[in-house]
Amino acid sequence: MAAGENPDPNGIHTDIRDAETIRSSSLYNEDLAPTPASRRTWSTYNYAALWIAMSVNIPTYMLASGMIAGGMNWRQAIFTVFLGNVLVLAPMLLNAHAGAKYGVPFPVFARASFGVLGANVPALLRALVACGWFGIQTWIGGEAIHAMVVALVPSWRDYPAGVWICFTGFWFLHVIVILSGIRAIRFLQGVTAPFLLLIGVALLAWAVWKVRGFGPMLATPSKFQTFGEFFHFFIPSLTGVVGFWATVALNIPDFTRYARSQRSQMLGQALGLPATMTFYSFIGVAVTSATVIIFGQAIWDPVQVLARMGSPVAIVIAMLALLLATLNVNVAANLVSPANDFSNLSPRLISFRTGGLIACVLGVAVFQPWKLLASYSNYIVGWLVGYSGFLGPIAGVMICDYFIVRRKILLVEDLYQRHGFYEFSDGINWRAMAALTAGVGLAFIGLLVPSLRVLYDYAWFVGFAVSFFLYWAIMRSPRDAESR
Repeated sequence: MAAGENPDPNGIHTDIRDAETIRSSSLYNEDLAPTPASRRTWSTYNYAALWIAMSVNIPTYMLASGMIAGGMNWRQAIFTVFLGNVLVLAPMLLNAHAGAKYGVPFPVFARASFGVLGANVPALLRALVACGWFGIQTWIGGEAIHAMVVALVPSWRDYPAGVWICFTGFWFLHVIVILSGIRAIRFLQGVTAPFLLLIGVALLAWAVWKVRGFGPMLATPSKFQTFGEFFHFFIPSLTGVVGFWATVALNIPDFTRYARSQRSQMLGQALGLPATMTFYSFIGVAVTSATVIIFGQAIWDPVQVLARMGSPVAIVIAMLALLLATLNVNVAANLVSPANDFSNLSPRLISFRTGGLIACVLGVAVFQPWKLLASYSNYIVGWLVGYSGFLGPIAGVMICDYFIVRRKILLVEDLYQRHGFYEFSDGINWRAMAALTAGVGLAFIGLLVPSLRVLYDYAWFVGFAVSFFLYWAIMRSPRDAESR
């Protein structure tokens, strides 16, 4: 059978010609190894539940509520969220294919396009973004715990270090989960997903009851007087929505490597992502609009909304639900990827668990999430749009390489070997590096040249397109035919 042929009707490839050779390689460890058929057990439900659990969280709520705070009406905000998630679903499903077919995680998949050593560059960029997200989610969870304690013990509010103690406690909870491994993560997603949706409905019902119907809360008009004013805010907001899941759009092979079939992962993701993100974003939009009526101001942070509900019992129940949601998404979206990415740096020394612990430390020490959440502008325009300018170009190179250059054929054994097919130049594919650099550079030039600001506002799209087509042009050159 030729390399890359797929004998399985489910669209997965499990034939490893020389398993012993790759086990002895310095690029191999058990966490990065191709997933065997016996462990490919994730069904359509598991992937739908994964996205439901990851979408139902506080940053999703804040994404849409931040648009309301920025001036959109509810229709404009919901349309922006829905369109952005449909757009990001496309590269997500494309990158997911290799994980499901060959059972390899993201950093190993990246070796095909960037080289067995060069793959550390996109892996580290993705890992650092995940660390930042981990810090954000953990800080939000710490605030939720603090609000819950204040509801039970009001004097806790006067203790200066209270919020930091709560934050540290929530941080340690993540350490316990990451030490438990991928099976604990799958259990959390499958069990809690339906429950978290019910909590979202309950929060929406509370807002409707307080303002006596949907009408008052959705009647707030857009603050934009002209289409030009709206479009100026719409573009970075749309890019922010795409950037929200541009992280997982890269490392989705970390999850699809466990798929029973291509159909199960594709259907599960298509069912779980756009619908759940749009639904929970609507809750954020509706409740934020309701806060104008209830409290006299738009409150875009749900923790602050819940803290004002009045009933200590209601506050505790709601905060516990949000903590569970935050723990779910934080571990699945922000620790699995960097754990694998850091492990890829030195597979023999850094395991999945060790990589996860590194991410836990960097997410707090380096990114200082309390600053990123200081305002909706910092969150959407600064954080979401900013890092999308790095991730879009990576996706452009990887998708072009897998589907156009290699036509979905990978030599799995060579992904784990030095001096094999993916060695390129001393382990690095400099053509991929050039395409990545060009995409990132053009996306961020808008920050330096005001007249080209639109390039930054479209950072993910600009970076993806430039890197995709430049990489395709370089790799189709006759002198590079042997590299392909």
